[in-house]
Amino acid sequence: MTTDELRAAAKELTGLHQRFAPLFGRPEAQEHSRVYLNGLLMSDKGKSVEPIALYFEDDERDRKEVLAMQRFLTVSPWEGRDVQREIQAVFAERLVPSTSQWGLGTVGVIDESGFVKRGTESVGVKRQWCGRLGKKENCQVGVFLVGVTPSGSALLDHQLYLPEEWAHDKERRKKARVPEEIGFETKPQIAVDLLRRTRANGLVPFDWITADELYGRNGKFRESLEADGQRYLVEVPVTTTVWTVDPATQVPPYSGRGRPPKHPTRDAVRSVKEIAETLPGEAWQMLKLREGSKGPLVFEFARLPVWVVQDGRPSPPLWLVLRRNLEPKAEVKYYLSNADRETPLETMAMVSGTRWRVEEYFEDGKSDLGMADYQARAWTSWHHHMSLVALAHLHVTLTRQTLKKKSPELTLDMALRLLKEVLPRPQLDESDAIRIVDYYTKYNGIAHDSHRKSWLQRHKRAKRKLML
Repeated sequence: MTTDELRAAAKELTGLHQRFAPLFGRPEAQEHSRVYLNGLLMSDKGKSVEPIALYFEDDERDRKEVLAMQRFLTVSPWEGRDVQREIQAVFAERLVPSTSQWGLGTVGVIDESGFVKRGTESVGVKRQWCGRLGKKENCQVGVFLVGVTPSGSALLDHQLYLPEEWAHDKERRKKARVPEEIGFETKPQIAVDLLRRTRANGLVPFDWITADELYGRNGKFRESLEADGQRYLVEVPVTTTVWTVDPATQVPPYSGRGRPPKHPTRDAVRSVKEIAETLPGEAWQMLKLREGSKGPLVFEFARLPVWVVQDGRPSPPLWLVLRRNLEPKAEVKYYLSNADRETPLETMAMVSGTRWRVEEYFEDGKSDLGMADYQARAWTSWHHHMSLVALAHLHVTLTRQTLKKKSPELTLDMALRLLKEVLPRPQLDESDAIRIVDYYTKYNGIAHDSHRKSWLQRHKRAKRKLML
């Protein structure tokens, strides 16, 4: 890899932004989008509005620019969905062609991610399950659809989860700029919406959809995918119960008295855990999913046709796929799939192995691209920020795709480091530094006075006793 090749890849950022710029509307908003994108990619001072505006604006570095950037995120009329649609177009043009390398086609991965927040004002915030921490925490939760190909992944769509108490609180909705058409939806319902919106754009057809057990255990989610003709492989919990023989053969014969029986008995119903424990050794097949950073990633897989118990009745025939690692007392993962009978087990195994790509997106987004660094309370600002992060991630992904031709082992993190070395950084002179220090001194003081006033109002007895 030469310096010229690296600089050429970095220049693609300008071309990519020119493609997206009209979606942001007025020239001022287009310029703010460029500055914000540069900040997400390069800032080492923080990736929220304040440091981006103060360090990456070309002109004045003061309160005026901070407020302008805040308005760009919150009240500027550009649509995050328009940006996501164009990301889908680039994904289809640049990354989808690589799917011929692995025989899976394009995989859509559904997952949610939590963002810890203080206070009660940020839209959708409440004490709820935060997967990143593995416990309940005061946080916001978003549902994300990531497209996966051999050449890279991209965030294709996203939506914030709005808890019921938020959805029914008119005052909080208005203050947080929640659109009227947004009501309460479960996370699986949001996931179905993301898939249908993406499909309606007509740019990215999915060969597979995969998701964790929060979505897989939801019968209505699976039924929606089946109604849309979408092939899936989704994780389900260990408690899932299934018929292991065709339920049509389990309807008791008519005794001649009363109404003829219509429903199958549950004699052949078993939990997936029981099935895993009784499968013979020859039912399991060892398969390598990929070469990981610590060596080959290998699991044992088995599968059998089942009929899931849904509301006491059988589903259409599905595959139950089981996956376990090679260690003693191996953990077993359970999946349901509506793939046809001719689908090789190797293909389904590979689909199960694509889930890590959405975890990789969250890790890269939060560690390197400011995905969790936003300081924005409104519905619009949250979705605007996530779309800009998606655009920043797309650029790094395309840079990695270009440079991997010379360096096949190049990771996304390495590609971002290389970009930072060649992208032009803002030049701060002495007057700029003084303005930035003055800004933080002034507004940190204002924030302190505001917090102090609130504290004194809450603690009037201490105020009188200590003469504060």
